[in-house]
Amino acid sequence: MQRFRTFSERTGEPDERVDTTARRRTGMFSRALPTRNPLAGLSGLALRFALVGGGGVLVNTVVLYALYHWAGLPLLAASSIAVELAVVHNYLLNDRWTFKVRNPSHRRFIKFNVSVLGGLGVNVLIVWTLVRSGMHVLLANCLGITAAFAVNFASSTGWVWGRRSR
Repeated sequence: MQRFRTFSERTGEPDERVDTTARRRTGMFSRALPTRNPLAGLSGLALRFALVGGGGVLVNTVVLYALYHWAGLPLLAASSIAVELAVVHNYLLNDRWTFKVRNPSHRRFIKFNVSVLGGLGVNVLIVWTLVRSGMHVLLANCLGITAAFAVNFASSTGWVWGRRSR
C-alpha cells in the first residue's frame, strides 16, 4: 500500500491529523487516500491551551503574592501587573507551543489582550449574575471560568491565531 505524506500549510511539518490508512476502490486499483477528521486536532489544541492557562494562573499568583507581600505594592497595582505578566506568559506559550507560530507579533499580542479582556468580562458577568440569583460564589466562579475559557479558546483559535491573522 502506498502512503501519502501530507504537510501542514502553516509550518511545513508533516501533518499528524491526516489518516492515510483509508482506502477507496477506483476501478481495478486500490489506493490510500488521506482523510481529515476536522476535530482530531481540536482536543489536543484545547488541552495545550488549558495547560498554558493553568501556567498563567500560577504566574499570576506568584507575582501577585511577591509584589503585594514582599515588595509592598498596593493591591490594585500588584494585581494589574500580575495579570498582565500572566497574559504575556500565556501569549508567548500559546504562540509557540499551542498554535506553533514561529515569530511572535505585536498585532497578535494586542488581539490576545483584547480576547482575554472579553473572557474576563464574561467571567465577571456570569459570577455576578449567578451569585445574585442565590448560587454559591465558588460554584458560580467555576461556571464563570468555564465560560471564559470557552470564549478565550474560541476567540484565540478563530480570531487571534486564525487563518487571517498570520
